[in-house]
Amino acid sequence: MTHTLPLTEAARLIADRALSPVELTTSVLDRIAAVDPKAGAFVTVTGEAALRSAAEAEREIAAGHHRGPLHGVPVALKDLIDVAGVPTTASSRVRADHTPDADAAVTERLRAAGAVLIGKTHTHEFAYGLTTPQTRNAWSPEHVAGGSSGGSAAAVAAGTATFALGTDTGGSIRVPAALNHVVGLKPTYGLISRHGVTSLSWSLDHVGPLTRTVGDAALVLQALAGHDPRDPASLDHPREDYTRALGKPVTGLRIGVPVNYYFDRVQPRVAAAVRAAVDALTALGATAVPVHVPMTEYVQAVQWGHMVPEATAYHQDTLRTVPDLYSDDVRILLEAGEFFPATDYIRAQRTRTLMHRAWLDLFDGTSAPDGIDGTGGPRDPNGIDVLAAPTVPATAALAGQPTFTWPDGTTEPVSDAYVRLSAPANLTGFPALSLPVGFDDQGLPIGMQLIGRPLAESTLLHLAHAYETAHRPVPVVAPA
Repeated sequence: MTHTLPLTEAARLIADRALSPVELTTSVLDRIAAVDPKAGAFVTVTGEAALRSAAEAEREIAAGHHRGPLHGVPVALKDLIDVAGVPTTASSRVRADHTPDADAAVTERLRAAGAVLIGKTHTHEFAYGLTTPQTRNAWSPEHVAGGSSGGSAAAVAAGTATFALGTDTGGSIRVPAALNHVVGLKPTYGLISRHGVTSLSWSLDHVGPLTRTVGDAALVLQALAGHDPRDPASLDHPREDYTRALGKPVTGLRIGVPVNYYFDRVQPRVAAAVRAAVDALTALGATAVPVHVPMTEYVQAVQWGHMVPEATAYHQDTLRTVPDLYSDDVRILLEAGEFFPATDYIRAQRTRTLMHRAWLDLFDGTSAPDGIDGTGGPRDPNGIDVLAAPTVPATAALAGQPTFTWPDGTTEPVSDAYVRLSAPANLTGFPALSLPVGFDDQGLPIGMQLIGRPLAESTLLHLAHAYETAHRPVPVVAPA
């Protein structure tokens, strides 16, 4: 049953020589063989190579060359992330024959840390969707896994990977994390290199971990964060110890609870679970304050205003030469981008700049009366450290379900509903983390989203770890 271990526990046992990397890898591979034919999380399983890497890790550790907490631990990569000699298909017929000859930056860093690549996981085609139709929800096969990193989230939840990497352009790490009862972290834009990762929308794309615990996410972030000149958006930010604050009191941290947008058109059970989680954090010493989130009426237009033309520009050549190789839903979106006016793209960029500034004001508590625009206004002591809200407004939809119907009688497409609450963190570039906070009456997972200031990942991890330690039992792997 070593496949059920969270990364932190597996790392401790491996470091103590109480668990062999080969034993752990074999257990995970056996789990894949047992459950993935039904779960559909993997597009490629690199079993033989994984066992060779695990054996090499075992030899290195025995010789006293322990590289750190990822050494000898199995990882799955979303099939947008290049691994030399392993196909990167993006779950699309367009890339069926594409095998890169070099690793992505994150793959390089995982190799340097000694992690064991177990395989590549399914994505919604080219990450352009929120359901990942090839993959089933780890808790209920009749329901969607979420997307577009659905394969990575389902693999971690099902015990077929100890941890995984995904990408997030409008919520594609956090959405499947919430729907599969795992932790998903979208870091600050530019904190983790995207070199060697197939793009959906270059100005919104992020890479990040999906894990069983918050502590696991901190360990993975530790290994991946850092400047990379090959990614033009990469931040030259000093390396941090993201585990440093874990376990410390949360007294004094201020949690902003939105009075608008984030609890609108949300299933009652989801809203109640998130509010209960906030109450649990206040019982630990944090302070909850109501906040009004600015410019929410522009989120959908600005998200689509960036993603649609940028995605179409990336796919322009293949869209014209092999359009029939795309699935219908993705091809239609890409074709729509051909008709997107440049003026609308520029308006979206300008609105996004204003939104970023307004969100900084929200967190800093900077007042803006009397003509002060917030860039140099006074610091209000009533700012916030994090914003807490539902990750998604509804638990996992049934496979093939087209819409959600809300109490006011309105309907909303499933993908629009899932991206609605996660997109703001992509538009602003702020870090955001989804963590499990319960289940609904059908036994489907519920996630809470914590959003922080730029480069405040340590604060998100600190607060999330406090909740997890006090109120979440030992992480449970979903039943087969």
